[in-house]
Amino acid sequence: MGSLSGATSIAGIGATEFSKNSGRSELRLAAEAVQSALADAGLTPADVDGLVSFTMDTNAEIAVARAVGIPELTYFSRIHYGGGAACSTVQQAAMAVATGVADVVVAYRAFNERSGLRFGQVNSAVANQENSSGTDNAFSYPHGLSTPAAFVAMVAQRYLHEFGATSEDFGRIAVVDRQHAANNPEAFFYGKPITLADHQNSRYIAEPLHLLDCCQESDGGVAIVVVSAERARDLRNPPAVISGAASGSGVDQFIMTSYYRDELAALPEMGLVGRQLWCQSGLRPDDMDAAILYDHFTPYTLLQLEELGFCGRGEAPDFVREPGALEVGGRLPLNTHGGQLGEAYIHGMNGIAEAVRQVRGTSVNQVPGARRVVVTAGTGVPTSGLVLTAA
Repeated sequence: MGSLSGATSIAGIGATEFSKNSGRSELRLAAEAVQSALADAGLTPADVDGLVSFTMDTNAEIAVARAVGIPELTYFSRIHYGGGAACSTVQQAAMAVATGVADVVVAYRAFNERSGLRFGQVNSAVANQENSSGTDNAFSYPHGLSTPAAFVAMVAQRYLHEFGATSEDFGRIAVVDRQHAANNPEAFFYGKPITLADHQNSRYIAEPLHLLDCCQESDGGVAIVVVSAERARDLRNPPAVISGAASGSGVDQFIMTSYYRDELAALPEMGLVGRQLWCQSGLRPDDMDAAILYDHFTPYTLLQLEELGFCGRGEAPDFVREPGALEVGGRLPLNTHGGQLGEAYIHGMNGIAEAVRQVRGTSVNQVPGARRVVVTAGTGVPTSGLVLTAA
C-alpha cells in the first residue's frame, strides 16, 4: 500500500484562462495547458513520454502530443467516471513514473463546458448509450431524474432529514468558496463574494439545491506534470511530493445514482479513498494544513468532511458552522482557490493545481506554513484523492 508514497512529485502546473467562451478548440486548450505546465516545471515537450487524461476528454493523447510537439510516448491512459478521475490521473502518472514505464507524465483535462456541451443540462444521450451505463441511466432519465443537480438533490434531501442539517449549512461552503475566489485574479468570480442571504435567495435548481449550491460550467484547461521525487528536486519550482494517491469504488456503486445502499446520505467510496490516503502517507486528517474538496455541489463537500475523518457522521454541519473554520487561519482552510463554485469547474484538476501552490507557498490565499494538503476528486461516482506534501 505504501510503496508509491514519496516516490514521485508534481513538478509543474499550468492552465489556460477560465471563461464562459474560450473562442478556441478543446485541443488548443489542452495544448496550451500542457505547454504552460511544462514551462512551469522547466521542461520541454521533448522531455515528455507519458500522457494521461479522462475518458470524457475529447483530446486523444496522440493529438495532444502532436499539437505540443511531444515526439514519442511510452505511456498513455484514460480514467473513467467523469470528475472522479481527477486525482486518479495523477495516481496513474505516478505509478508509471515510479515503475520506470515513463519519466515525465503529464495529466491534462480541457473542455468548452459552457460554450460547448453543457454537463449541467439534460442530455438524453447518456441514457441511450449502448453499454451498461446507458442501462443504468435508463432507470432514472425517463422519470425526470436526469441532471447532476437532481441526482445530488436526492442525497442532499436525505442528509437534511437524517442529521438535522439546514440549507444554510450547504450555503456556508458556497460563501467561503466565493470569499476565496474574490481574492483570486484567475477565478471567474474574482471580486464577487456572496453572503449567506445571497445563497438563500438564489433560485432552486433541484430542491433542496439552490443555484449557488451548484458549480459553474467553464471553458478552460489544466495540466499537471509528474516526475520522480529525485528529478523534481532539480527542477524550476519547489515540488509537491505525492505522499498518497488513491482511487475507490464502493459497494453497490452507480454513477451519481447509488440509491440502493443501506445508508443513502453517505459517500463510502470517498471513505475508502481516505483510508488509503492516511495509510499510504502515514498522516491523519488533523495533520492537514488545508483541504481542496471537490465541490460540484455543496452537500457533497459536507459529506466528504465526514468520510475523510475530519468529523464524525452527521457532524459536518457543526464543523462548518464554527466561525472562520474554513477560512485561511481557521481549523481547515477549504478550497483556497475558490473551488469549482468560485474559480472554475475543470473537473477538479484546478484543485490539484491549487494544492501544489499551497505546498509551494504561492497561493493567493496562502495558508502560512502549509506543508500537507489533501485533495479530492468528483463525488457520487467512483472517485480518487491525493495527499501532497512539501519536500
